[in-house]
Amino acid sequence: MTDTALEAAGLGKRFGRRGGWALRECTFRLPAGRVCAVVGPNGAGKSTLLAHAAGLLAPTEGSLTVLGTHPAAARERIAYVAQAKPLYPQLTVGDTLRLGHELNPARWDASVAERIVAKGDLDPRSRIRSLSGGQRTRVALALALGKRPELLLLDEPMADLDPLARHELMGTLMAEAAEHGTTVVMSSHVVADLEGSCDHLLLIGGGRVRLAGDLDDLLAAHALLTGPARSRETGAAQDLAPHTVVESRTTGRQLTALVRTNGPLSDGWQSTRPSLEELVLAHLRSPGAPALSLDATPTAAQEPVA
Repeated sequence: MTDTALEAAGLGKRFGRRGGWALRECTFRLPAGRVCAVVGPNGAGKSTLLAHAAGLLAPTEGSLTVLGTHPAAARERIAYVAQAKPLYPQLTVGDTLRLGHELNPARWDASVAERIVAKGDLDPRSRIRSLSGGQRTRVALALALGKRPELLLLDEPMADLDPLARHELMGTLMAEAAEHGTTVVMSSHVVADLEGSCDHLLLIGGGRVRLAGDLDDLLAAHALLTGPARSRETGAAQDLAPHTVVESRTTGRQLTALVRTNGPLSDGWQSTRPSLEELVLAHLRSPGAPALSLDATPTAAQEPVA
């Protein structure tokens, strides 16, 4: 066992000799047993990062270790649900679960997989091709959790689900992770779904890590300030100069700013702790804001993993 689920050191991926970089200089560490949200705009590199962790892609530069070893060597201990949720369309739901058992005989927990399918009122005799997108998502998650993985990688897992099913399956994921100490790494565009479920954050923008660390620590490092907008001469910018301003907006006579405080605030500012959504949206709207990583520094520089 290892206390680190994922560790990247200068990880970079470029597709083709002249292609752009999907990931560049990504360094972070994810402790085992955490539920990590991977967020960022479309094309930020989230899916590329998860595919590397699943052992489906090799880095162009840098390294990524998974559960203390090469991603391919950890494959039996990993479950990965891709955005497309590829399943064999000609198989029935029951056949699909039996296939999961045959492919993972040492780790398979049929009771978990069958329970997730049953909660969706799925007929085991139904063929995969006849299922809706949300129903296929449920089968894919049943396969992933039935494997009893140490690391569960989920790429936009809830995108096809209605709000009620999303809430129910998120609860199932969190219960399974808590009971068995599973590390969950989940990308999502629905930030509201992640609040209250995730305890670690990895925000990626332009292929680079913008925020990384324990969610409570990242939120505590920021303050959401509101106060009267100053004149251009005395300016709010002068008031906030000692602090790192991630984003500031003026509405009428009120200015709102998300900052990383560095010392006491001047009089006139009301300070509150931001929500996860406010933190993420402010950084997405301000791609030039300085990055912040509160992860432990990787233990040592590593040779590129091919």
